[in-house]
Amino acid sequence: MTPSRVSRPVRAKDKIVTRRPLAALVRQLRRRGQQVVFANGCFDLLHVGHVSLLEQAKQAGDILIVGINSDRSVRSLKGPARPILPERERALLVASLGCVDFVTVFDEPTPYALISALKPTILVKGADWKADQIVGRDVVEREGGRVVRIRLVEGHSTTRLIGKIQAGRPCG
Repeated sequence: MTPSRVSRPVRAKDKIVTRRPLAALVRQLRRRGQQVVFANGCFDLLHVGHVSLLEQAKQAGDILIVGINSDRSVRSLKGPARPILPERERALLVASLGCVDFVTVFDEPTPYALISALKPTILVKGADWKADQIVGRDVVEREGGRVVRIRLVEGHSTTRLIGKIQAGRPCG
């Protein structure tokens, strides 16, 4: 990746990057003094709660990287009926958001190995997570970074959305 290309890809598919080149990019961005923010999740059905969290995450720094659980990882966390959308589609949907600079997919149950490889400046999680339970916190803080907990939009979750759809109730 050349510096002009890594500054901000325009097309959503160009924002999807694998771990190794992304880690090299983060090192380069940090050397330039940029604040690299990392957030993660399944993002199985994109909803307003996701958008709110990611927009707030972007405001915490300069570059927002989103880690997305692979299909296998989602199944291990959520059960055999999930994910609803395959990882490539979920990655493309998240990458299409203007606040998101880069997306990467991880196969492990937690993003610990990914966070360890990237070493972001800021780690963002929803405020429903207790600070001492946030995966990767130790890595980020050891590198001089910080953890930011963001209040979630009440009443919005993928599980709740799926339940409404299955019950034939309006989702609004």
